[in-house]
Amino acid sequence: MADTPALENLNDSEAEVVSRHLHPRFTGAYDGIIEDDEDVRGKGAADHDGNQRSAFIGPSQQSSLKLQGGDTHRDLYRIEARSKRGGLDQRAATFSHPPRPETDDNLDITIRNEPGAFRRQFLWRNKRGFTNKSVPNSFVEFLDLYGRFAGEDLVESEDEADAESVGTPFDEVEPERRPLLASRESSQGDASDMKTFFTLLKAFIGTGIIFLPKAFRNGGILFSPIALVTVSIITTISFHLLLQCRRQHGGGYGDIGESISGSHLRSLILVSITITQLGFVCAAIAFTAQNLRSFVEGVAASTISTPSISTIIALQLVILVPLAFIRKISRLGLVALLADVFIFIAVGYIYYYNISEISRHGLEPTVKLFDTKTFTLTIGSSIFMFEGIGLILPIQSSMSQPDHFDRILYIVMALITFLFATVGILSYGAFGSHTKINIISNFPQSDKFVNFIRLFFSLAVLVGTPVQLFPALRIMEGRLFYRKSGHRDLLMKWKKNIFRTGIVVLCCLIAALGARDLDN
Repeated sequence: MADTPALENLNDSEAEVVSRHLHPRFTGAYDGIIEDDEDVRGKGAADHDGNQRSAFIGPSQQSSLKLQGGDTHRDLYRIEARSKRGGLDQRAATFSHPPRPETDDNLDITIRNEPGAFRRQFLWRNKRGFTNKSVPNSFVEFLDLYGRFAGEDLVESEDEADAESVGTPFDEVEPERRPLLASRESSQGDASDMKTFFTLLKAFIGTGIIFLPKAFRNGGILFSPIALVTVSIITTISFHLLLQCRRQHGGGYGDIGESISGSHLRSLILVSITITQLGFVCAAIAFTAQNLRSFVEGVAASTISTPSISTIIALQLVILVPLAFIRKISRLGLVALLADVFIFIAVGYIYYYNISEISRHGLEPTVKLFDTKTFTLTIGSSIFMFEGIGLILPIQSSMSQPDHFDRILYIVMALITFLFATVGILSYGAFGSHTKINIISNFPQSDKFVNFIRLFFSLAVLVGTPVQLFPALRIMEGRLFYRKSGHRDLLMKWKKNIFRTGIVVLCCLIAALGARDLDN
């Protein structure tokens, strides 16, 4: 228009008068963009793209360019759009990105109608949120911590494939329309100190407590608690040093090792974590086989022949292979919850029975203060007791106040050390040299409640074994398949399934060969 410069000098009230005479179904915004005033004066196309301002288009509005002769009266509709924009903050109007709703639940109608809009909303919400989950309110969500076992990123590869295929909204926006500052990802969660306390207890109290009385028999009633407390102190100091390194270098175990000594130490650390987890799996398989065999002996008596350890392990293989195919660890929540429930029931019964036995008969005469032949086995068993070390870093990252983690960790270590020591002393004091590999076998075999604990505790350990196997599988798959997803590649998925089957078979073979030496 020839008198375009005069339109710049219109005040807000005059611009509002002009807007009342324009068709309400049309607007000066095009594709969500209002052109800058400098464009009205005829700036070039290159600068035109770089000087745009965001505005909303109503659900029933269209661009005025779609009108007949729309380019002729384009400036009038620009004035109308500018009057609506007048209430915006001066700084807000300079951002060159599409408008975002104040809350994730209030998507603009034009955004909702776009393909994949809700998926992009979901990804945007996750991008703006915390990168680390808080310590959960439910035990099922607690399992997600295993996705970051030892601080490593072990998240499910299929989820990554989904994210890559859709792309984040920030990446989809053209460079000239992106926000000046991207949202900053937070590195801490919102878990309270109390939640962290109970999560640490869940992480450290596992199946090892059932084997602990035999470890006290190997070392003696005086040496064993001293060894356990010593290992606990050394472990706590190691935790302290680990947290100090984490504050200095960041990341997980592998990242810390790589920062200190390069990629070779990172690989060594990941191999150690893998071997440790596979060792837990083999021990759990052998323990389940022996416990189920004892259950059959106690219940069936002479009515049926007792199956061998190898036969029971073969039956476990049929159950473990399908469970190993599960990619999302939170789906194992129910079965893992059963394992913890029966562990706590068993611990309560151990205290009750042992205290009752000692109060009636006193200490078993065969109790030794120190066993010079097998005391070294006690040291190994004491180290095994602190099996929750891999969750230290993820739990710390999940806290709203990570600086409080050290104090909470020291309290938990003191508490579980006392728990382990008292269980070992009471059990060995009650049964002496007759203490068996797992303490449940020392209880009255004809007692229905004892058989109930033995059966369901064994089954819970069995179905909870994939939780221990998960970190090792993800670390090995990351090395072998380079985090390639089987989400859309069926061949890749079955390659991983075959690999997982092979690992489970290998663990079962090791368990079958070493079942007789489980207490060693």
